Amino acid sequence: MNAPLHSPTLFRLSHRLSSIGVSEILKISGLAAEMKRQGRDVIILGAGEPDFDTPDSIKDAAERAMRAGATKYTALDGAPELKSAIRAKFKRDNGLEFAQDEITVSAGAKQVLFNAMMATINPGDEVIIPAPFWVTYADIVTIVGGTPVLVPCSEANGFRLSTDDLERAITPRTRWLMLNSPSNPSGAAYSETDYRPILDALIKHPHVWLMVDDIYEHIVYDGFRFVTPAAIEPALRSRTLTVNGVSKAYAMTGWRIGYGAGPSPLIRAMAVVQSQSTSCPSSVSQAAAIEALNGPQDFIRERCRSFQQRRDLVVGALNGIDGISCRVPEGAFYTFASCAGLIGKITPDGRTLQSDTDFAEYLLRTVGVAVIPGSAFGLAPYFRISYATSAVELEDACQRIARATAGLSRKPKDDAERP
Repeated sequence: MNAPLHSPTLFRLSHRLSSIGVSEILKISGLAAEMKRQGRDVIILGAGEPDFDTPDSIKDAAERAMRAGATKYTALDGAPELKSAIRAKFKRDNGLEFAQDEITVSAGAKQVLFNAMMATINPGDEVIIPAPFWVTYADIVTIVGGTPVLVPCSEANGFRLSTDDLERAITPRTRWLMLNSPSNPSGAAYSETDYRPILDALIKHPHVWLMVDDIYEHIVYDGFRFVTPAAIEPALRSRTLTVNGVSKAYAMTGWRIGYGAGPSPLIRAMAVVQSQSTSCPSSVSQAAAIEALNGPQDFIRERCRSFQQRRDLVVGALNGIDGISCRVPEGAFYTFASCAGLIGKITPDGRTLQSDTDFAEYLLRTVGVAVIPGSAFGLAPYFRISYATSAVELEDACQRIARATAGLSRKPKDDAERP
């Protein structure tokens, strides 16, 4: 017997979650993992984390901290020693100087983003997000009551935001512009020349703040020179939050340490949010992060060379497949390839590929390759591959994709259309 609608035991979902679900990335990765557990031969190319291990020097620092009893609460938004290491990193890598009260540390860069939005967004406030974008950006804005304003960025413009599109998207309700360079999912990166017109446009709109996600800062290729907006335009320092972390460059995804730097009033407000959610990040993870930022950095360059070799392997293989085209990304460890040439084709079992989601499902079902459709990132018809896995697996996966696409056919013309 169904419980009556007024029953106090009936679960009610909050309005803020009514339009949000588990991300497409997690859904596809979960399905692929389940297929693997069932004994299926599946290659999962959806994970956004390096396949390298955390360096031993960083693990050793965590062990020393535990042995020394550093297992208690730390300061709310980061131990002073870690904040000092972050300040030194910004000065060393970006030429930026921040005060101690302009630094915040959280349980991952995602929490930094969430804290900032929770601290600043009121219902109806708008956040401009260039697409394709990491799926979490828009969902965080929605959860805190804001309105994501998604601006498609064409492949012809390198998946980068154009100034004209930015100007058209800004309204009196705009609170933030979010930028991610190098980008997840496209791997596109902004040079100083690319950033300049965007920053000039923001100067004209003093009510718009800038949030930049630099998490892939150290994973760039072909001599690309990474820059961050706060270092380019001092006039925007007072309304820029620069977000970063140790997860990607140092292969520390599970340690959950992210950090941000920005004006002290914003940082204080973010600390209030954090005080009522997670409180301080893990003390042991913070000790590891100090070693990551202060310790040897040479291994990052070596690993980056390995990623570039894999990028070249995947881009070359995909561009050799009829119906697929793939831009060469400047950074991160993702390709974002177009499958427009495959839309409308027929699978061997008679299904029509009507979207990039259909194509991703077809690959998983027929050849056991898990990729993420571009529609999950706000731009179709594309698909994302994470090449943060072995070259052997990547080569196998690309051969499977080629085999799957070769099995597609065009829909025959109706008799009336035939000559």
